[in-house]
Formats: sequence, C-alpha cells, structure tokens
Amino acid sequence: MISKLKNMHKFLFSDIQKQSLDIDRLEVQSFEMNVYLVKLYIAGKEGFLYGDDDRPKRFNASQEIREAFANCNIDVAVMVHESPYDEMIGNPKKAENPMELPFSMDLPY
Repeated sequence: MISKLKNMHKFLFSDIQKQSLDIDRLEVQSFEMNVYLVKLYIAGKEGFLYGDDDRPKRFNASQEIREAFANCNIDVAVMVHESPYDEMIGNPKKAENPMELPFSMDLPY
C-alpha cells in the first residue's frame, strides 16, 4: 500500500484551471457530510487533486466539481463510495469493491 502511495502523482488545482486537459478518468471519491475528493488518471499518471495549500482539494458539492473541470475533456467520470460503517461497529470489512456509479460532468443549463 505504501509503495502505491509513493507512485501517486499530485495534480494541482491551479494547473487544472490554467489549461484544458485531456483526462482519461476522473473519480469523485464520496465521503460522508458532503465531502468529495477527486482522483485523476491522466496520461498514465494517477493521483489526487491538490489545492495550493498542499492538501487534497476538497469539494462540498458535486456541482463544484463539474464547474472546476468544465474546460477539460474527460473520457470517463465516476463517483466512488465506500462505507466505513461495518468496520466502525466491529464487523469485518466487506470483501467487495466500493460502489462505483457513472458521474455526469454535464453542467445544467
């Protein structure tokens, strides 16, 4: 797990805003209380989106993500949600993969 983290790339939000990128895959990582992080796959690199404060860029609404990436070309966008509740109450972690749903990047008119 640690070696995988070392291979992760840091994508900077300020860089995303400056240019129109071709993104292979955009994963919206959904957490409780309207917290969303974005994981990107671009040209063979994989990593999370970071803000200027060197912390993962946090979004509070899915619409904020759509607006932030409106200038980008995105091949696939998904929302991933993994519930921590089984582990929190002492049950074993589920063996299945986290729930993954298509995520529309279309802006409302």
